[in-house]
Amino acid sequence: MLLRYLLYGLLIYFVIRFIFKFVIPVTRAAKDMKSKMNEFQARMQEQQQQQQAPKRPEPVKESTAPKEGDYIEFEEVK
Repeated sequence: MLLRYLLYGLLIYFVIRFIFKFVIPVTRAAKDMKSKMNEFQARMQEQQQQQQAPKRPEPVKESTAPKEGDYIEFEEVK
């Protein structure tokens, strides 16, 4: 009778130890991995949407170069 309680106690001890040393850390790691994958997918989708967004062509700037025949005054730098 006493041996039976002792064996049940040891069995319960090892089951609890297994749960806290193996099962809980594995589930915690899986949960963290899943959340990081979701964050990564969200970032990748955001980048993809930014790349697919139509880019507006830059307006053509008129050249500011002086017209031929105009005199440009300058100072000599020493």
